[in-house]
Amino acid sequence: MRKVSTGFVYFFGALGGLLFGYDTGVISGAILFIQKQMHLGSWQQGWVVSAVLLGAILGAAIIGPSSDRYGRRKLLLLSAIIFFIGALGSAFSPEFWTLIVSRIILGMAVGAASALIPTYLAELSPADKRGTVSSLFQLMVMSGILLAYITNYSFSGMYSGWRWMLGFAAVPAALLFLGGLILPESPRFLVKSGHMDQAREVLETMNKHDEVAVKKEVDAIEASAQIVSGGWSELFGKMVRPSLIIGLGLAIFQQVMGCNTVLYYAPTIFTDVGFGVDAALLAHIGIGVFNVIVTAIAVTIMDKIDRKKMLNIGAVGMGISLFVMSFGMKFSGGSQTAAIISVIALTIYIAFFSATWGPVMWVMIGEVFPLNIRGLGNSFASVINWTANMIVSLTFPSLLDFFGTGSLFIGYGVLCFVSIWFVQKKVFETRNRSLEDIEATLREKAGEEATTLSATK
Repeated sequence: MRKVSTGFVYFFGALGGLLFGYDTGVISGAILFIQKQMHLGSWQQGWVVSAVLLGAILGAAIIGPSSDRYGRRKLLLLSAIIFFIGALGSAFSPEFWTLIVSRIILGMAVGAASALIPTYLAELSPADKRGTVSSLFQLMVMSGILLAYITNYSFSGMYSGWRWMLGFAAVPAALLFLGGLILPESPRFLVKSGHMDQAREVLETMNKHDEVAVKKEVDAIEASAQIVSGGWSELFGKMVRPSLIIGLGLAIFQQVMGCNTVLYYAPTIFTDVGFGVDAALLAHIGIGVFNVIVTAIAVTIMDKIDRKKMLNIGAVGMGISLFVMSFGMKFSGGSQTAAIISVIALTIYIAFFSATWGPVMWVMIGEVFPLNIRGLGNSFASVINWTANMIVSLTFPSLLDFFGTGSLFIGYGVLCFVSIWFVQKKVFETRNRSLEDIEATLREKAGEEATTLSATK
């Protein structure tokens, strides 16, 4: 392993999140100009936004599981190359279908990053810091979204500004590739592939040469690595079922609570309640700054508060905010006060999401799956997350036309409160537990259930 600091590893390990955030967030401003120049209807607008999400499903499904075979680092480098190609392809698209194809390619990198990075960061970090380190991914996502908002505003005065908005992503993609050349491989993958000396070297660096901690971790990883790599049958088997329910449930609820409709379409929402385009984009930047600050605070407290408690607090805050925002939007047409209330409620909603469901979901799907199927499990949860994201985002413009801004978000608010039941009944706590301890508990529980079942026969 090259001599690099833990800060360097964590920064470049999470940098894919910046591209994830930028490429999903930039379209919120660019679509205002693309729809005019390409004369797009509601469904075409939905597809321009959602093409990245379709690509993300493919990327998470294809590239994610490959990390169990080829390693996390190599696939991260491949993702950087795909990011670069997709960004330039989107920027130079001459018409609608070329833009769709380019954004699907771009989305493959986004999906791969979402499947790879939480696993990579979780496997590199010590148990007592894993929540903080893994949530750096979400901080990068939010930073990428803020960068997208700033870029949108900066190029909004140019006729071809949307091309610069989309193409700018090639710059961080190139940085990710260069940084990825120096990043170490995951120590868990190195142990699985028989490179014990390299694994110890990485663990010594990440644990700041704490020999006791390194030996304990190596022994636990070796024990887990003895188990043969699993496939779909094990992913859907009895032992992994609690993890699978957590991964899929959190992935779906994170989307059906409406988070990305707000992130993608906030400028559209602002213009609907009376803001001009420039004012909408500027307000979007303000929300982005607030977003990053809240996420940074969440990173610092991630290992101090139980994951389940954070999810429940977030769901309550998001649900109430959506109800208030819906009320404000319903009366915003004739009242400037109501419009201001809508914007404040929207900002508070995003803050609760950024502090809780945004980072916690990605942290937990990187924690709950056993080592021998961690890449596959994380990938599958990411596929479900992106599928839910695509369905919600693709249908949002048409639903907005049908229900109006004053009613649509009430449904998302109700689902926020439904998620509390799911968290209480189906999610187990992972804070301050090693990945190997979580896996051992799953195996013990499956063994106890098998023993109880055989005893009752």
